[in-house]
Amino acid sequence: MLDDFMVRALLAGSGVALMAGPLGCFVVWRRMAYFGDSLAHNALLGVALGLLLGIDPLIGVTVGSLMLAGLLWLMQRQSQLAGDTILGILAHAGLAFGVITLGFLPNARIDLFGYLFGDILAVRAGDIYWIYGIAAVVLLLVLRFWRSLLLVTLHEEMAAAEGLHVGRLKLGFVLLIAMTIAVAMKVVGVLLITSLLIIPAATARRLASSPEQMAVLATACAAAAVLMGLTASLYFDTPSGPSVVAAAASLFALSLPLGRFRGMT
Repeated sequence: MLDDFMVRALLAGSGVALMAGPLGCFVVWRRMAYFGDSLAHNALLGVALGLLLGIDPLIGVTVGSLMLAGLLWLMQRQSQLAGDTILGILAHAGLAFGVITLGFLPNARIDLFGYLFGDILAVRAGDIYWIYGIAAVVLLLVLRFWRSLLLVTLHEEMAAAEGLHVGRLKLGFVLLIAMTIAVAMKVVGVLLITSLLIIPAATARRLASSPEQMAVLATACAAAAVLMGLTASLYFDTPSGPSVVAAAASLFALSLPLGRFRGMT
């Protein structure tokens, strides 16, 4: 019989896996790993601002991530700087300002290690409602715009010729990533969030034969990584967030020979 905290952790991790699977596929296809990292690093600034304003840090991270995603999108469209340069500046600046802001809150009880590397075992019932609420919104929007997002990912000019609003779709996708990163922070932490988007999708890519199949497999891989990581954390007393990421990396390693075998058949 599982303890209540373990049940809550499994529910929270599964909720994040539902979002990370399909969105991670687009992140891998569009080679946006560094973009996700930049948003994730700035999540700590959202935590700090949430504490400073006296609101739930999770709400602070969600609002902050959405605002930063919009800012990144605008700067990449207008700036003379290269995209990866902008991402590098904002990623590290956000992390630095987040830590500095936390330093101005001497009376706040802050588990910095938990924010950096996740503390899924401390998830509360309210966090689960928040995670599944965001997951429902993300999944409904991904399903609604699946074909359009796929076409924009494959060929932007062709998508524009088909009458799609490429800019709006890209902005919407960025905002969906921001929402996912905000709620995934509790599971694997600020420094490891992007891994839950990338590794399961990269694993599924070697095994799937269609985009839809890859999205389903990525979701299953993410959920399996959560289950394996939490089990390892329970029995070997390892940090939960890094254990989930290590489990996802192990699944990816196992997929390598399977991918080669599929290529031979």
